[in-house]
Amino acid sequence: MILEKVDYPEDLKPLRIEDKEILAQEIRKKIINTVSETGGHLASNLGVVELTIALHSVFNTPLDKVIWDVGHQTYVHKILTGRKNKLDSLRKMNGIAGFPKTTESVYDNFNTGHSSTSISIALGMARARDIKCENNKIIAVIGDGALTGGMALEALNDVGSSNTNMIVILNDNEMSISKNVGGISMMLSKLRTKSIYVNTSLKGKKLIGKIPFVGKKVVKLVQRAKRGIKQLVIPKMYFEDIGFRYLGPVDGHNIEKLENIFNICKDQEGPILVHVLTKKGKGYKPAEINPDKFHSTSKFNVENGEKISKGKKDYSKVFGEKLVQIAKENSKVIAITAAMKDGTGLTEFAKKYPTRFFDVGIAEQHAVGLAAGVAKAGLVPVVPLYSSFIQRAYDQLVHDVAIQNLPVIICSDRSGIVGNDGETHQGLLDMAFTNTIPNFHIMAPKDFTELEKMLDFAVKLNKPVLIRYPRGGEEISFKECKEIECGKAEVLQEGNDIAIIAIGKMVSKAIKVSEKLKEDGINSTVINARFLKPFDEDTIIRKLVGIKQVITIEDGTIIGGLGEKVENLIFENKLNSELKKFAYPDEFVKHGNVDEIEEKYGLDVGSIVKCLKKQEKNIKIVKTNY
Repeated sequence: MILEKVDYPEDLKPLRIEDKEILAQEIRKKIINTVSETGGHLASNLGVVELTIALHSVFNTPLDKVIWDVGHQTYVHKILTGRKNKLDSLRKMNGIAGFPKTTESVYDNFNTGHSSTSISIALGMARARDIKCENNKIIAVIGDGALTGGMALEALNDVGSSNTNMIVILNDNEMSISKNVGGISMMLSKLRTKSIYVNTSLKGKKLIGKIPFVGKKVVKLVQRAKRGIKQLVIPKMYFEDIGFRYLGPVDGHNIEKLENIFNICKDQEGPILVHVLTKKGKGYKPAEINPDKFHSTSKFNVENGEKISKGKKDYSKVFGEKLVQIAKENSKVIAITAAMKDGTGLTEFAKKYPTRFFDVGIAEQHAVGLAAGVAKAGLVPVVPLYSSFIQRAYDQLVHDVAIQNLPVIICSDRSGIVGNDGETHQGLLDMAFTNTIPNFHIMAPKDFTELEKMLDFAVKLNKPVLIRYPRGGEEISFKECKEIECGKAEVLQEGNDIAIIAIGKMVSKAIKVSEKLKEDGINSTVINARFLKPFDEDTIIRKLVGIKQVITIEDGTIIGGLGEKVENLIFENKLNSELKKFAYPDEFVKHGNVDEIEEKYGLDVGSIVKCLKKQEKNIKIVKTNY
């Protein structure tokens, strides 16, 4: 096997093209076998095998710096940069991450995890290089779906007008997660279909340029003619018009062609954009047929591509089904997604109500701004976004939605710990940062039924709302669920020894903790906060009177969440209660599965009970100090 002899990029350089083609197949096989066991991002990695081999063959990494947009397509890169024998630890606690991590390798130049950032980062590095009078290449690799992100377009505009030496590689596979939408996608489709006009014969150009006296003049004449033809066929040659030298499209699965075009890039001045055509899921039929299904996958059977654990009902699915029901009864309800129709449960809504469904591409800021405009015009927009992606639209939540008190419903999917994708994807901050925004109502359901009731309530409220719910299913399906009242908590059980206040998925843990304590004769009051904002101070004050020990449990950061609300309440009302807050600390939580992470941070039932019980029938509460 050739892969056995390749550990670092320098091992690639003496290989023949034929050997590299064999290597590509061996890498694909290794990735398929590994991800089938660990789960992870499959289709995107299979699509960049040849591209990654060519990059590390031509450029002098790590001196030359490659910035991977999003970074979920870097498994090949990790294999070729000293980590092939660690691939079986992928996304596991204390194993290698599923995204670039500068702490992992000098070949990982920047931590990435969200879309559309690479061009900005690369330009920053290129400008720093120039100021320091260094001499190396800076390369940003970005997918076509990521170009719908406003940050990428802002960066392209800056690079094009800067004349800075850097390379942008556009990995065009016609997919982000779901199929791409919008004007950028249409423009790239034109470039693909008209490639006969936009492709320059690079070999021909070199040969003609060497002809004595007339060679360079002929090249300039041909370039002028080519430019004219392109403008006739494609009136808006966007990249060249904003200042890039455009090369391509080039077959992203042909290593020889990729190396040729990258070698040409090395000798060029100014900003260059190389348009590379790849196929997501390349080399594994199930992933080629269903690239969205294999974008991020759990364990699967390599033979047929079927997932080993069958999908159960989860919060995203419950949300989607309920929204379809609400939309049937209320024609004012519309749904907006930022390229995550399937992931957020909107597939059926899009089929049944196509005129009331809008996919804006990877553009969370635009999604929330669009929703604000829709709400101002009298409709009710519902915008499900992954919790960690809502961060990108913070200004729109404040400026466009909250200041005007518009009825935009933000559904924070994947809130709390999501696990294996690590720091960039954990949804721990949404409660804290929306809690600071006036006019917002913040809710979290304890189970599926409560999510459905919260959606009904939010649609009728006519105010800005954030409903947060976790990835996956419910831990307990509660027998009863009272109707939602604005800013009202739900008392689930009463006891005199300890009060447990929880929100969202952690209400299930509160019940389980109370059951464990009861085994030792400790009786608990359990309160489902339901609302972080407005907060039900009256109910909680009333239920805490006479109770010495109080704990809060939440799947958010310890700063700005439920624990702080209760702490302030106890202090301001001079209650004779001591408080212990169970939440995630003020740090970024690394990758690992959810159960491992909860145990590590003391948020599993066993750890909470152990912390509370000093000995049978005695509770030790550690008072929170700042």
